[in-house]
Amino acid sequence: AARASCADARIEFVAGIEITAVRDEADIHILGYFIDPESASLRGFLAAQRQQRVARIRHMIERLRALGISLDADAILQPAMADPNTAVGRPWIARALVDGGHVATTNDAFDRWLARGRPAFVAREGAAPADVIARIHDAGGIASIAHPGLVGRDAWIPEFVAAGLDAIEVYHTNHDEAATAHYRAMAERLNLAVSGGSDYHADESHGALRPGSTSLPRAEYERLRTVRLKPDTTGATGHR
Repeated sequence: AARASCADARIEFVAGIEITAVRDEADIHILGYFIDPESASLRGFLAAQRQQRVARIRHMIERLRALGISLDADAILQPAMADPNTAVGRPWIARALVDGGHVATTNDAFDRWLARGRPAFVAREGAAPADVIARIHDAGGIASIAHPGLVGRDAWIPEFVAAGLDAIEVYHTNHDEAATAHYRAMAERLNLAVSGGSDYHADESHGALRPGSTSLPRAEYERLRTVRLKPDTTGATGHR
C-alpha cells in the first residue's frame, strides 16, 4: 500500500524493516533498507521470529492473570493469527489493558506492568545482531543500528561493524544536538554511512510522532544508495 501511494505521489519508496536483535538481554534494533521483501531467507527468519513473539505475549498475559488481571489472549492475538505478516508486540497487551479499564493509557500499561523490570515483563528471545545483519544482507539490503543514543551500548558498535553493519542512525527524534554530533563523528570514524528517521510506529507508546518529523539530509540518503551498490569482496554487487 505504501509503495502504491508513493508511486501516485511521485515519492521515492524504499522497502525497509526494523528487526529486534538481542545481546546480553538488551534489545538492539537493526534497520534494514533497500531489502527485497520476497527474500526467502528473510521471510523464513521473520516467520520464526513472529512465533517467538506470540509465545512471549502469551507468557506475559499469563503473568498478568497470576497478578489478578485477566485478558483474552486469543482475542489479543487474533490479528496476528489472521495475518501471518503481522508482528504482535507489547503495545497489543497495553491496548487491551486500556480497553479493559485496568489503566488509563498505554503508557500507564508499560509503566505499571509491561516495561523491563515491571511485574508482567518477559525478556525477549531474539537473534544475535550479527545474525540479523546477515539476514538483511541476504535480502539485498543494508543494515543500520537504530537510535544508538537510546541503546547506550556504544562499546558494542565496533563489534557490529565487524559483523557487517553498514550505517548508524544519527538523526532520530530522541537524539539531541550533542547526540547527533556524537554519532555523526562515530560514523565517520568507523567509515559508516548515516541513516535517520522519525521512528513513527502509529501508537502512542512511541510518543506523538508523525512520519517526517525527523528526516535524513538528502546527501546522506544518496550515500546510503551508494553503499547499497558498493561491490563486496567477491566482486558481486551488494552491500558494503
